[in-house]
Amino acid sequence: MKKRVYIKTFGCQMNENDSEKVLILLKEEYVPTDNPEEADLIIVNTCSVREKPQHKVYSEVGRYKPLKKKKKHLLIGIIGCVAQQEGENLIKKLPYVDFVLGTQSFYQIKEVITKLQKDPKPIVLTELTNEFKPPLVLPEETLSKNTEKVTAFVTIMQGCDNFCSYCIVPYVRGRETSRPPEEIIEEIKRLVELGVREVTLLGQNVNSYGLKEKGYPDFPELLNQIAAIEDLWRIRFTTSHPKDLSEKLIRTMAENPKICHHIHLPLQAGSNRILKRMNRKYTKEEYLEKVAKLRELIPDIAITTDIIVGFPGETEEDFEETLEMLKTVRYHEIFSFKYSDRPFTTAKNFEDKIPEEEKEIRLKLVQELQKTITQEIYQQYVGKEMEVLVEGFSSKSKTQLMGRTSTNVIVNFYSPRLDLKGRLVKVRIEEAGKHSLKGRYLEILK
Repeated sequence: MKKRVYIKTFGCQMNENDSEKVLILLKEEYVPTDNPEEADLIIVNTCSVREKPQHKVYSEVGRYKPLKKKKKHLLIGIIGCVAQQEGENLIKKLPYVDFVLGTQSFYQIKEVITKLQKDPKPIVLTELTNEFKPPLVLPEETLSKNTEKVTAFVTIMQGCDNFCSYCIVPYVRGRETSRPPEEIIEEIKRLVELGVREVTLLGQNVNSYGLKEKGYPDFPELLNQIAAIEDLWRIRFTTSHPKDLSEKLIRTMAENPKICHHIHLPLQAGSNRILKRMNRKYTKEEYLEKVAKLRELIPDIAITTDIIVGFPGETEEDFEETLEMLKTVRYHEIFSFKYSDRPFTTAKNFEDKIPEEEKEIRLKLVQELQKTITQEIYQQYVGKEMEVLVEGFSSKSKTQLMGRTSTNVIVNFYSPRLDLKGRLVKVRIEEAGKHSLKGRYLEILK
């Protein structure tokens, strides 16, 4: 009888994708469980992009200490960005943890567990090399959490060379490296065989895919190769660094019907002075030029973004410029955060920090403004007929189905048929909510 593994994942889609791979790597000995109390192996996949999720790791791992006392054979491990960042310190602070594997080392998890079963001495592996190429881990029908899912994440590159002054990613994910295109194609074809109809391509900066590797296609060319896969209906990607958003990529998005009309384009701040301090390598004017080109070639494009408030030295005037950018661009949605110091980063050493209370006020102002903009944009969908890829039942009711538009807006809708998961349908939008739309099924398209 196989043992059971419980994985708790924090952070971005890349971490979710890594957790998928861990399950597949362990498939011969372990099956997944949703209950940590029945697990023989507990893994916490961690995020350290901001301070709050890093703190969550310690409380999460602490919850499993009593289980370790009950079951002597239980193994507890930490992987991901906090593992990469903290290394041996995690074992010192949490001595009941059996292994700590960094963002490149988690691929060795099978060998690590075999070693621990023979010798219980804690193992820490956090080597980060510029030459690293992740091994191909093909999706599995019975083990992957993508089982019977319509959408899936596919990592096409990892690491980052940009070194924004606030960002820990280059220090915990390493330098930028792209996966071979043939491996990406093979993985997506396998997902399509398992019923996936939409993939989201992941990377810290997908726009620079293949630029460092000899003989690789660039990102627009890779998109066209992926679009040629039969029975794959939709392609999304994240994240796009504004400085590397090319007209070639915008035209590819406009011309290829499989590429969704949505782009996540992190602005971070609306002030050129703060953007320079953040080392973002673009001005707000350059950013707005790219937004204008996107809207010229793809009129219905949905743009989402990230905003950091309270960056060191951000004046009231700087912050007002961020609010003005929100009003000018009119994003569908934003992800907004208070600045927090991260280890290794340049901004950690900036002295002119903004008081916590002021950061809180600015965050609320940003969120209130965006709430109004989002509601106005969503109201414009009412009365329209939209193509929706059905992902399953609505989270609110088993009498409703849920899917997304090409513009990545969630639609909950009523239908006389509830067996539409994995189908592309036409839905008439009847109502706009705060973060989703409501509608009524019209017909099956695919």
